[in-house]
Amino acid sequence: MEKRSSTLLLTDLRMELSYPPGSQVFLLDPSLIAFTDRGFLRQDSFLGVNSFLDQIHHRFVAGYFTTSIGSRKALQALSKKDAKDLCTSVTGLCDTVVGVLGGGQLGRMLCQAASKMGVKVAVLDPMENCPASAIAHKHVVGSFRDTEAVQEFAKGCGVLTVEIEHVDVETLDVLEKQGMDCQPNPSTIRLIQDKYLQKVHFHKHDVPLPDFMQIDCFESAEKAGDLFSYPLMIKSRRLAYDGRGNAVAYCKEDISTAVSALGGFERGLYAEKWAPFIKELAVIVARGRDDTLCCFPVVETTHKDSICHTVEAPADISTEISKMAVCVAERAVSSLKGAGVFAVELFLIGDGQILVNEIAPRPHNSGHHTIEACYVSQFEQHLRAILGLPLGDTSMKVPAAIMHNILGEDEGENGFVKSHQLMRRAVSVPGASVHWYEKPEMRKQRKMGHITVVGPSTGVVRARVKSIIDGNNQDGSFGIGSTQHSKSASRFSDNVFASTSGNDSSGSPQVGIIMGSDSDLPVMKVAAEVLDLFNVPYEITIVSAHRTPERMVGYAKQAHGRGIKVIIAGAGGAAHLPGMIASMTTLPVLGVPVRGSSLDGMDSLLSIVQMPKGVPVATFAIQNATNAALFAVRIFATTDTDLHKSDEDDPSKSEKDHHIDEADDQDEADFKKMMLMKVTVMILTLLQMMK
Repeated sequence: MEKRSSTLLLTDLRMELSYPPGSQVFLLDPSLIAFTDRGFLRQDSFLGVNSFLDQIHHRFVAGYFTTSIGSRKALQALSKKDAKDLCTSVTGLCDTVVGVLGGGQLGRMLCQAASKMGVKVAVLDPMENCPASAIAHKHVVGSFRDTEAVQEFAKGCGVLTVEIEHVDVETLDVLEKQGMDCQPNPSTIRLIQDKYLQKVHFHKHDVPLPDFMQIDCFESAEKAGDLFSYPLMIKSRRLAYDGRGNAVAYCKEDISTAVSALGGFERGLYAEKWAPFIKELAVIVARGRDDTLCCFPVVETTHKDSICHTVEAPADISTEISKMAVCVAERAVSSLKGAGVFAVELFLIGDGQILVNEIAPRPHNSGHHTIEACYVSQFEQHLRAILGLPLGDTSMKVPAAIMHNILGEDEGENGFVKSHQLMRRAVSVPGASVHWYEKPEMRKQRKMGHITVVGPSTGVVRARVKSIIDGNNQDGSFGIGSTQHSKSASRFSDNVFASTSGNDSSGSPQVGIIMGSDSDLPVMKVAAEVLDLFNVPYEITIVSAHRTPERMVGYAKQAHGRGIKVIIAGAGGAAHLPGMIASMTTLPVLGVPVRGSSLDGMDSLLSIVQMPKGVPVATFAIQNATNAALFAVRIFATTDTDLHKSDEDDPSKSEKDHHIDEADDQDEADFKKMMLMKVTVMILTLLQMMK
């Protein structure tokens, strides 16, 4: 390390010191300052000039002697070994500068969180106008993969962390040996950089994973195919993220194409058994400097073209599955070294297994919703962890939240226009918050920002998000049971089903679930859950006969051409939706009366059953979307032997399977009592009139 000689003045005492460039000369008053055995400088008894100067020299050169110049008359110097945190100061302000390697959107949001905490963040990024540059306390233009740039940048930092794992880890090793505080530990970053070694490490620590093996030639790749069967995942060991570095071989003949797409065996490849997941989950785990672990609620992620599209919190899973996911995530993170937040991506398999897909040693796309939805965000939590502060409360402060990524839909200006239109719609939606990353260049599929929507229930939030994206996404690619969200869809390819059902392998929705208002969603989502049990692709959306009549007409006339085979229509209020849809399409329409606020659904029921001749609408019991979905399944089962067998087994007959809880049972009982009372009153009234 380059050093230079300068002078530290201690009243009338002078001492020649060698210290790194960029340090400052301070005038200290020994009557005000002394070191204690805990490493603090404070107004206390003086320890003796020689001892005092020795400790000043040690901490000053080591980089742990920090101060602000001005009216302060007391300074603090915490040793790396003894300090409980890096933020304690006489003034209450944090003197430690957090250095972040990378200035992308994650670095930007770290800076935003740090600003509220009074923490200074410096970023190292090669782009002069990177997303974090406008917010960071200091932006150094340079590559986080360049040894000299990283070493020079580290001189002005008290602790180093990363917003991207693809950094120069060898330089971090050197810096750590020189006394630099790096979080998480460089050994963890090195492990995460190589996905194959990551798998080997987790396997040794009994973390559940898909089966995997290294491949370095066609013979070993074919052996993997024989061992794991097809389709077979082939992955790059390094520099793989957002779908990059993954290829699928559907048969032995596809191996050559998949390997070539990944740059050949010389790049470093491994094979992984196909994971027939029904959901993709994620857990953000925070780890403190004292190894304390704290998890955010489990979320469900959906992907579009292998890029994270939406994150739903909390995940729609059972308490048992949620606890299992947290347990697996904690086991994985416990095996690593260092502080910070770690994103653990998981597969939920049909048999109830939880498997780790991969881990990121930093804040992650699956945790952006925490800014609005949780008491502490993942970004503040990361800063707390690496600075040694107490970890915050990770519980949700709202019942439900969905994060929707703003991805570039086009190149250049046209892409900016589309993104801004999406944001414009979002600001008019209750509970919506827009985050724009200020990236200077628009590219297709590039993450340009995100929108988080919070609300009183998952159904309401889903409907709100749908209303935001409706303007530029009419193909049902979001929502319960969209092609991307449906359990029938594969993460790695839109055209490959994780299920072996006999449904249309194109993945396009076959059932349209519609309703006139988001207030009907709690009833109609049960139909979606039943269809998920049978792996039937579907879409769900709001189509009002009164508020959006033109959209209703378009939906009815275009449904058949888009591949829809059955429409399930929720009927609340005037109950016009099923009949009007049926009058404009030859598709089977299944009507579900939804209980209203005044006539308890009887008006909807009577309206549907009185459709005129020539406009058939199948009618089900009030609130019984379950039977409507089962009826749709039986329609498909007439030409699908697999569905026919599944219907005979009928998993939805169990209350557990179609999620009818005790509250719904009580609600149904109360409804029956109320109807009995009304009928009794009507009979008594008629008897009185007859007298």
